[in-house]
Amino acid sequence: MKENRSIYRILDASLNRSCEGLRTLEEASRFILDCSELACCFKELRHQVVKLARSFPRDCLLRSRDTESDVGTNLEATDEYARQDLTDVVAAAASRVQQSLRVLEEYGKVIDPTAAKKIEQIRYRLYTASAKLELSLSQSCRRQRIRNSFLYVLVDAGESYDDYENKIRMLADSAVDVVQLRDRSVSDRALLRRAQAGVKMMRDAGKLFIVNDRVDLAIAADADGVHVGQDELPVQQVRQIIGENRLVGVSTHHISEAKKAVAEGADYLGCGPVFPSRTKSFERFPGINFLSEVAMSSEVSVPCFAIGGIEKANLGAVLDAGFYRIAVAGALSCSQDLVETASFFEENLRGADPRNSQSIEEPPGAD
Repeated sequence: MKENRSIYRILDASLNRSCEGLRTLEEASRFILDCSELACCFKELRHQVVKLARSFPRDCLLRSRDTESDVGTNLEATDEYARQDLTDVVAAAASRVQQSLRVLEEYGKVIDPTAAKKIEQIRYRLYTASAKLELSLSQSCRRQRIRNSFLYVLVDAGESYDDYENKIRMLADSAVDVVQLRDRSVSDRALLRRAQAGVKMMRDAGKLFIVNDRVDLAIAADADGVHVGQDELPVQQVRQIIGENRLVGVSTHHISEAKKAVAEGADYLGCGPVFPSRTKSFERFPGINFLSEVAMSSEVSVPCFAIGGIEKANLGAVLDAGFYRIAVAGALSCSQDLVETASFFEENLRGADPRNSQSIEEPPGAD
């Protein structure tokens, strides 16, 4: 019957699609996260699907296959080949498997209701496993991104929303790796709206967006993390609220604070202030000596960003102290050419990375 052939054609396509997707999730668990528990889970689910496929006569499945005349092979969604990062790959694969299993369950009821019921149970297990994988991968990707970051920029809410949005767009298109929203002069609603816009623009560019101090706003805006100072909530309490898959950064001004923050689970540190700043006043300056202490400490194993008054002219002193990550505000906001300044910092910071051998360039006009 033509009706049965169509059903077998649907089942055949969905079986192939679900197994391919499960293999994608298995490989992510195995080779990206090195998580044997999740890898074994997806492998088991894949084998269960293969086993249940035997409930449907294989010769009927094979005879129904007609890829050449399948009208669906020429249908493409606009974002089908757009993947920002590994989390997008996994999310797409998980969605594909879930949908395919549902199709198998519904059409399988016509051929073998018992097999369809078992497929339903596989689908429920997949929901839990894929959620765990996505969260773990999101956590892993954020930590990998902060490790690969060189230039971190702090911004305020701007004179207006449009002013702020234009600034974030420029930063997202520049050599900047991380943007932090820091402003206590505007309302919570204004901060939330700006944070949401910043998250979207930076995420679209494959970069990180952090909220200063406000754990609640970081979660509400789905930011990549929150940054706290010595007077805000301790790292352990922040972690309890924000969860494991977002970043927690801490401002430190002494080597003891740096060691303590790392021991408590901070993902990265801000170290300074190093020099007088254009945008913020400080009572004391730990300075270059503090940077050297942090750089030489075996107990400070997370990415550390030097902060406070860093500009083109004094970048060399920061690099000489063993730091190749910086956080800036005024150096970019007061620059006549934000893109050029960001590129200058990024090139020289990347060149100072021990994995590279490129030396610092002299700023334009330097003696």
